[in-house]
Amino acid sequence: MPSLIVEPLNTQHFIMDRDDRKRNKNIGKNFMCRLQCMFSHSSSSESRLSLEDTQQWSQSLERLLESKYGLATFRNFLKSEYSDENIEFWLTCEDYKKIKSSFRMSSRAKKIYEQFIKAESPKEINIDYHTREQIKRNVKTPTMHCFDDAQKIVYGLMERDSYPRFLRSDIYRILLENLAADATKG
Repeated sequence: MPSLIVEPLNTQHFIMDRDDRKRNKNIGKNFMCRLQCMFSHSSSSESRLSLEDTQQWSQSLERLLESKYGLATFRNFLKSEYSDENIEFWLTCEDYKKIKSSFRMSSRAKKIYEQFIKAESPKEINIDYHTREQIKRNVKTPTMHCFDDAQKIVYGLMERDSYPRFLRSDIYRILLENLAADATKG
């Protein structure tokens, strides 16, 4: 009698595993399609998401962020964890460094301070008091490098915390599995 009870449970477990695999495969395929649609305007071979590129994301955070697909995937992962303020700040700083006009730099520095640095700001990043105060002073007469210390701190936080979690995440694992399956199909 006990085997009759156990057997249906094992069958049900097998069906659930098969359904989970199918669901994960579909999630991976859907995400791959969304990524490729985001960048479909470019027709170069680099515009295609490849298994090799995706595998290289695990070499370093820098390698991940250099890839347009890697960056988009990482941002999506962070948003799913409600912790995207660090990557948003880092990207905002990268854009800020490209500003040439001192007027625009001043205006943008104040916006960055209000959005990411100021205590209780909407996307407050996790930096120490000393760095926060230094930036507060720097924003009064901003330079291209006034956010560099905070940007280094945030990069370090992502590298030590978010990036390893990303590499262990379902989103990355499923993406790799789907790309590997596509590669074996030819």
